[in-house]
Amino acid sequence: MPPARIRATGSYVPRKRLTNLDLEKMVDTSDEWITTRTGIRERRIAGPAEACSDLALKASKRALKAGGVKAADLDLIIVATVTPDTFVPSAACVLQSKLGASRAAAFDVNAACSGFIYALSVADSFIRSGKCLNVLVVGSEVLSRVTNWQDRSTCVLFGDGAGAALLGPASDETFQSRIISVNIYADGNMGDLLMIPAGGSRRPASEDTLKNRLHCLQMSGNETFKIAVKTLESLVRNTLGAAGLTPSDISLFVPHQANLRIIRATAERLGIPIDKVAVNIDRLGNTSAASIPIALDEAVRSGRVKSGDYVLLEAFGGGLTWASALLRW
Repeated sequence: MPPARIRATGSYVPRKRLTNLDLEKMVDTSDEWITTRTGIRERRIAGPAEACSDLALKASKRALKAGGVKAADLDLIIVATVTPDTFVPSAACVLQSKLGASRAAAFDVNAACSGFIYALSVADSFIRSGKCLNVLVVGSEVLSRVTNWQDRSTCVLFGDGAGAALLGPASDETFQSRIISVNIYADGNMGDLLMIPAGGSRRPASEDTLKNRLHCLQMSGNETFKIAVKTLESLVRNTLGAAGLTPSDISLFVPHQANLRIIRATAERLGIPIDKVAVNIDRLGNTSAASIPIALDEAVRSGRVKSGDYVLLEAFGGGLTWASALLRW
């Protein structure tokens, strides 16, 4: 069967902006401290009536419109998220209903910030097997709902948003436009570096978990930073080496938008010029599974990606998980 390719993309971010100056009024921090350490100047926050599926719906409609595909023709919907509307039903099933995609199977993937690439890997496999022709992959997060707004080390980092990609089989005989490879990895031994301690079957909701804000994200930032930079450099080199490419062959590098220092350090170690790197963390913060599809959609719509370009995606997140995808546009 032919390989899969990304046919179209779409994204959506909420209207409300939360700037560093706004955060100065909420916690003991400063615009200078946040910008220097993270590169973030503002982030978007979902409105009271906006949940994960609502953001996903708007991003999905834009991807479907760009790809010229009707929701009724979708075979599969995969939503990557750690902030679904509810645990049951899945965000993907809620999205399927809202889209009217009655033919599509639907399920969620939880791989934190690596979630979109994990979902891309699943979609790629379904298309290569011949079981699906039209697959919608969405990364959607409302992290503001699981943020501890009293913890200055984490509340400055996260934002809300959604990005989507419409996948289908490569269409031309040479398969020039295709997903070359998708690589996914995990190390559960370091899962406590980035986690939401309560809310599942281990520590269900209680007066104690609510009082101690254990339903909010907790992160060991310094340790995660060190592991991420080292891991991502190796990941990218192995991904390119397996395809017989070097960093100089990459036209666009789309990293997960976790921290500008991580992005710059990884690009510098690889010798990739910053003008070949998609960066929106200054405007949107860390949107977890949504960050890569949002950044990719922005690049596509601004004309930064052209036919024949090699595009590299990479992410590192809770689990711990990390992943890469090499595309030929």
